[in-house]
Amino acid sequence: MSDGGFIRAGDGHVVVQLRLTPKGGSDRIDGLGELADGRKVMLARVRAAPDKGAANAALEALLAKAVGVPRSAVSLISGHTARLKSVRIDGEVADLVARLGRLTG
Repeated sequence: MSDGGFIRAGDGHVVVQLRLTPKGGSDRIDGLGELADGRKVMLARVRAAPDKGAANAALEALLAKAVGVPRSAVSLISGHTARLKSVRIDGEVADLVARLGRLTG
C-alpha cells in the first residue's frame, strides 16, 4: 500500500496533505506533486474562489465524492487560508488509502 507520502494514517481516519488551486476552472484531483522541500502532496483544484471558505468547502465536497464517504466525514484541519492544506477523512483506513492511491495514479 504505497501512498506516495502524502497520507498519514490514524485510528479510523487518514490525513491528506494537498495543494489546492482555487478558481481552477473545474473541480478535480490532478494527481501528485512535489513541493520545493521534496514532500509529496495531492494536487486538487476547485471552481470556487477563496472567499469566505467557499474553496475549502468545495474541496471537502470534492474529496468526499472522490473517495465515496459522506461529506460530514471530511474536514479541513489546517491551511484554512493557505494553498497547502491538511484534510482529515474519517473511515476505514485501508480502503481510504487504496482509493486515494487510485485517484493520484
